[in-house]
Amino acid sequence: MMPDEPEVRGLLALLLLTDARRATRTDSEGRLLVLEDQDRSAWDRSAIDEGRRLALEAFRTDSIGRYALQAAIASLHATADSYAATDWRRVLGLYDELLRVWPSPVVALNRAVAVSMVRGPEAALKEIEDLERDGRLAGYHYLPAVRADLLRRLGRRREAATAYLAALDLVDNETERRFLAARRAEVIDGG
Repeated sequence: MMPDEPEVRGLLALLLLTDARRATRTDSEGRLLVLEDQDRSAWDRSAIDEGRRLALEAFRTDSIGRYALQAAIASLHATADSYAATDWRRVLGLYDELLRVWPSPVVALNRAVAVSMVRGPEAALKEIEDLERDGRLAGYHYLPAVRADLLRRLGRRREAATAYLAALDLVDNETERRFLAARRAEVIDGG
């Protein structure tokens, strides 16, 4: 109905790029696989190619919207050879722009993950602390989950275990619950 609307193209691109990874989000036993651990060879390349094309088309406008920006971020993840090879500086730059266009605490939380990949987990932890003080994400399990992961990466195992417990108290998805419990057990056991 709106084939020339850039944000419609951006939304379709985002949906395609997100769905392209659907089969790899869990392992054969139903355990959650984070982006870093997903088998990129099993991603739907045709959906990624189509999503990337639409994302680029959504950028051919004077006013780039939030769906186009989210699709561009998803495209960078989907086209990187590996998690480590992701162009994190570009991802961070796109999150900076997304936060300007759509000033959401959830966007700020996602941006903090990109900050951790560019500037390190300590820098990202400062942003997480700002979000905790802000309070708008109180009750959102991803906030303590991200905090826990950053603390884990810093080797601050006791604090990470506490943050994982806070995330577990808030999560209602059983697959995510098992993932968080396993991560908590790892930091408690020193793994």
